[in-house]
Amino acid sequence: MYKKVMNSPVGKIEIIEENEKIVELNIYNEEKNEKKNNIIEKDTKLLLEVEKQLKEYFEGKRTKFEIPLNPKGTEFMKKVWKELLKIPYGETRTYKEIAKKTGNSKASRAVGMANNKNPIPIIIPCHRVIGSNNKLVGYALGLDMKQYLLDLERKVVS
Repeated sequence: MYKKVMNSPVGKIEIIEENEKIVELNIYNEEKNEKKNNIIEKDTKLLLEVEKQLKEYFEGKRTKFEIPLNPKGTEFMKKVWKELLKIPYGETRTYKEIAKKTGNSKASRAVGMANNKNPIPIIIPCHRVIGSNNKLVGYALGLDMKQYLLDLERKVVS
């Protein structure tokens, strides 16, 4: 496993690669330190590409990531994350809509938990999932971060 730490408008981002796929993306504010200290820090071809694509995303130049992913989670979580990848840039879906796409319209809470456990935020866009009343609800990185990412995308598409 290898990692790269980059600076971004939302804080430090730690990108973790395993077997030439991205398995984790951690975002830290300045007070926190990277938590995966046992992983070798190395500028692999993939990590440099992810850094490039993330920079383009924050600059409003990239609307879709083209990166091999291997998020770790249950089969249900992976099903949810696969649906999140289908949400177009600059758009949102409700937890209920995602639940329906996974085959269980009553699984909104489970979708919320899968979002909360998303190991590759931004790239797997859990920030694009909102409450059924079109309100921002729940985001593991905080509602301010969710709003920032949604505003960034809306500014680019408008």
